[in-house]
Amino acid sequence: METFNDFWQTVTEFLGKSIFSQGSSNLSLGMLLYIAVGLFLVFFLSKLISRLVVAKLLNRYGTDKGVSHAVGTIFRYVFLFIGLIIVIQSTGVDLSALTVLAGALGVGIGFGLQSITNNFISGIIILFERPIKIGDRVELPELDNLAGDVVNISARSTTIITNDNIAILIPNSKFVSDTVINWSYNDANVRFKIPVGVSYKEDPEVVKEILLEVANRHPGVLKQPGADVLFDEYAESSLNFTLRVFTTDYTRTPHILKSQLYFEIFKEFKNKGIELPFPQRDVYIKQFEGGLSTDIEH
Repeated sequence: METFNDFWQTVTEFLGKSIFSQGSSNLSLGMLLYIAVGLFLVFFLSKLISRLVVAKLLNRYGTDKGVSHAVGTIFRYVFLFIGLIIVIQSTGVDLSALTVLAGALGVGIGFGLQSITNNFISGIIILFERPIKIGDRVELPELDNLAGDVVNISARSTTIITNDNIAILIPNSKFVSDTVINWSYNDANVRFKIPVGVSYKEDPEVVKEILLEVANRHPGVLKQPGADVLFDEYAESSLNFTLRVFTTDYTRTPHILKSQLYFEIFKEFKNKGIELPFPQRDVYIKQFEGGLSTDIEH
């Protein structure tokens, strides 16, 4: 028993050794250990509770997944902030004694952590303003028209999954400072424009009827709002039309919808004898005196 008491006394004295002193505040090894354990618990509990908050919101109110994620993340940040203050104050450390450390940290942030701070603040802006949210389909023109689905918004970066199933982490500042195309900002209904050209000898009304028939027959094209056809122009070798369709199922794969419609349009044009355009020239030969001739192309 005495051996244990001696051991405990030795440990207590070791942990009680002061390693930093400022005014009336002393920072010992025991305090450091207490702070480390407290910080671990704060981070662990903040993550656990934020998940419970998100689950409760989804189950009880059927809230949008992006909204629930934003609320859960903001709740976690608030919990972390309050928890850190409580842990530090419970050690008896005078927070005013940390002004020197805070000043040094501020200088470090100003010089070496600018990018991280910028991305963190941008992440807060994203969570509050919600220009993007979990589940949105986004496109970034400044990043070579990179497109994908938003699957996570963290403090520093946002993760999107492309159609090739590649996860890409993009700094949050890109979504605040650069142009972002959000295909799902209002709802998942998106309209795509599909150009179609036919020969000059074809009847525009017949072409319009065929295009609408193909569009309305496709299961991925919405009936409301319905498809429509625009007569765009008299081009050099063709009559140009634009088939406009709304879809929800193919918002993330527009090229597949376009390909499927083109296959059906080509099949219907072939069945009904609609001629596709091709470049052509009319050549006129004019005879002059002396047997010379000139070719004139139009």
